[in-house]
Formats: sequence, structure tokens, C-alpha cells
Amino acid sequence: MYKKLLKAVTNLGSPQVLLVGDFLLDSYVYGDALRISPEAPVQVLKVVNREYSCGGAGSVAADVTALGAKCVCIGAVGKDDNGRLLKKQLTQLNADISGIITVPDRPTISKQRLIGLAQHRHRQQLLRIDDECTKPFDEADYDKILKIYTEKLPQADIVCVQDYNKAVVSPQFCRELIKLATKVDKRVLVDPPLTDDYSRYTGATLIAPNRRETSNAVGFAVETVEAASRAAKIIADKLKVEAVVVTLDKDGAFLHTNQTSEHMPTIPRSVYDVTGAGDMVLAMLAVSLAAGCEYTTAVQLANIAGGIEVEKFGVETVTVDEIVNEIIAENRGKVGKIHDIDTLVDVLAFHRQSKETIVFTNGCFEVLHRGHIEFLKFCKGQGDVVVLGLNSDESVRQIKSSGRPINNQHDRAAVLAALETVDYIVIFEEPDPLKTIEKVKPDVLVKGQDWADKGVIGRRFVESAGGKVVLAPLVEGKSSTSTIEKMQLVQDRRSGPKDRRQRGQ
Repeated sequence: MYKKLLKAVTNLGSPQVLLVGDFLLDSYVYGDALRISPEAPVQVLKVVNREYSCGGAGSVAADVTALGAKCVCIGAVGKDDNGRLLKKQLTQLNADISGIITVPDRPTISKQRLIGLAQHRHRQQLLRIDDECTKPFDEADYDKILKIYTEKLPQADIVCVQDYNKAVVSPQFCRELIKLATKVDKRVLVDPPLTDDYSRYTGATLIAPNRRETSNAVGFAVETVEAASRAAKIIADKLKVEAVVVTLDKDGAFLHTNQTSEHMPTIPRSVYDVTGAGDMVLAMLAVSLAAGCEYTTAVQLANIAGGIEVEKFGVETVTVDEIVNEIIAENRGKVGKIHDIDTLVDVLAFHRQSKETIVFTNGCFEVLHRGHIEFLKFCKGQGDVVVLGLNSDESVRQIKSSGRPINNQHDRAAVLAALETVDYIVIFEEPDPLKTIEKVKPDVLVKGQDWADKGVIGRRFVESAGGKVVLAPLVEGKSSTSTIEKMQLVQDRRSGPKDRRQRGQ
């Protein structure tokens, strides 16, 4: 599954997501909260910074574009400064705003958060001020939005509905957009608001309520995985949707389809702010499904993306690189450190994207001893990721003798993988590591000081690519050969003269 997730998230491409919903402007006013007002028992906030970001469906648009997909926005804003600012924010994200109409008689929905700073850095939300109008739009406005939606639909790979219950996604309008999408075989994904009436979403492809929204929709508390399973089936049967994804905060997510019903746990998180997690989940589901992922993979990726998002303050996007790094970090211990060269090259590409320094060394490592331990500690001190090229059994025989290696390649690799100083191991068949070095493309190539006069294999390649070669100090008297000779001497002493004569000594 580790390799499957990596392959999926790195092959998302640039599908086009048609996003319909309530577009909001989020604003953050940061200030030092240093004293109490003399006018009333309230904190005084001395403003030090203001930030703006896209909220509601706008947050989904930001997430979609951050994942490398194209986003066409369908919705409405007011004829005001907030509306102009929101459209500017979306344009800067490379979202298509040609489907957002301007309605003069209502404000752009905005949420202003006042954030107190302790010691200029510790953030704490003090107050939120909402400016909105949730009354239904005029029929002419709905007709205008629907006309734009109909024109944009054929080019879309998937449709997203982010409903914040702020009037755009009215029951009649929602039914019509699902109907139109179904006619042209487009899937519709829905993130619903807190409501007990989901009938407007009947016939959609997927619906993704959170724990509280699910509880409200089905009429019982969804406090356990078993309750989530029961609730998901009720929603699926009632709405005739292909899939229901119940997001369960610290418990991950539950996926229900006609083919599967499974719980997908998540890793424990230091939750900083849950704002925007549902938007991130919807965006990841949309982009991954549009890219050809099946439901299980899409939900697993959404689980990871949502988990990363809650560790950030406010509504923040999550990138493919962050998801890749999370997959690697989460699974490194499970999948082990030993890889074939092709898989290793893919994994190292992700480390490079994170600006990490790749260190390469190689050897037979027949019998692990103190010299090896000190050498590998030295390697780790040269960069972030240590790749160890291990001579295969056949390779050792070619450069040593027919009686070598003492331990086979699998045992040697398993012992080395237990060391914290080794991040990845790749076994190579050739007598020298040049082909492996050329594929790994290390930033630093490390060999022992004894190679100073021999000519380090791979030096020319590494240095021509801007890397460097470092020679490590050796621990005197420590080598595999000397260790094996000592072991043989001990064996000879125990075996006696008769056994030595039998061996021709």
C-alpha cells in the first residue's frame, strides 16, 4: 500500500475540478494582547498584522490548485471590497473565477478572526466576526449561475459541491446541478453542512460529512466506528450515492460503498486548528478520484492530507510534497529500509524535493564490527539521508574468495537496517558500485581513508554533478578480514592438531 499511495499521489496530473459552493473571505487580524482596557474588562488588541485567505469553497479551490489540479469556481460574491479581494486571492491561486457572479444587493460572506499574540508569537483566537446574508438568491441569479455551470460542465473531470448553507446551494439548484452532471456522466462529490435534510444531494456520487454532521443527519450519535458504519449505510441507501466517507477526526475516516465498508485509521496528531480540514479532504478526494484512483486510495490520501492540515494554524493548503513526505515518514518503519534500486530512486526524489542531502557509501559489511559502526556514524554526519550500497553474495565472491561472504546478503542487510545511522539499503550485483552511484546521484560519496591512493569509484561522476567525496577516518585494526581471521584462529585452537592436518594445515 505504501508504494501504491506514493505512485498515486505523484501521478495526480492536472485534472479539472468544477467547484460549486459558498465562497468566503477569511481575514485574520493579529495583535499583541498586552493589557486590559480601562473602559471595560476586555483585552486591548494592538494590531501588528492582517492576513487574508480564501474560505468556504474558496478554501477548497486553494487546496485543489495546491495539489496541481485546475479549479473552475462557480458561485457568487457581493459588489464590495471583500468580493474584489476574494476574487484577487483566487486569481493568485490560478483558479478560474469566470464562473463567480457579482450580486449587488448582498455582502460577500466574510469571517474576520481576531488573534491575540502572547510574547509576539503564541496565537490564540479571541473573537470571530461574521458578515453574511443567507437568504435565497433571486431566481435570475440562480439561472445565471446554472447557465455558467452548464457551459463549464463538459470540460470538467469531476464536480465538487462545497455547501456551507449560505444560500448558493439551494435544494432546487443542487438537484439540478446533480441531474445535469449525471446526464454527461460526471461524478459529483459533496461536503454537506450541519443539517438534518440531505435530500438535495440525492443521486450524487459521494458525500463526505464529518462526525457531527453525520450524527445530525441520521439522528444518533456517531461516537464509534461501528456507529459510523451504520450511519454511512443509512445515508448511502437513502441518497442512492456510490460512496459515503464519514470523517472521524482523531479516528480517521470510514468509507462505505457497494463493494466495501472499511475503517481507515489515522496517526495521532498534535491538533493546532481544525479549520479547513473538511475542505482539504474534499479537495484531495476530488483530485485523486479525477486522476483515476479508486475509493480506498483516495480516502487514504484524503486522510493523510486532512491530518497534515489540522497541524497548521488557520486555513492552510497541503502540497503533494508534504503528503509524499508524510507517507514516507509514516511507513518507513513498516516497509523497512531495504529497497530495489528503482524504488529507491523514487523515494530519494522526494527527499531531494525537501532539500535533504543524500549521502552514499558502499561495502560488503560481512561481519559487523566497531569500525563499521564508527564509519556509518561518520556518514550520517555528512548529510540527512544515508544510502548504503551492499555488495550481493555473488559480488563478494567476485572480489573476495569462494569462501566468502561469511553471512549472506539478506542477513547482512537485516543487521545494517537495524542501525539508526542507515536510512536505506540497496543490494547491487556488480563488483563495483558505479552503476548504483549513477542512479542514486548522491550529494556526498563517503569512502574510508584507505581509498585515498586507490582512486574512489564514482568520484568523477559525483563531482561532475556538483557533489563531493569525503574520506572517513578508520579505526585501527578493525576490518572484516581481520575479524574473520581471528575467528578462524580461535576455531583452529579449539579443533586441535588433528583437525588442522585434516584441513591441510
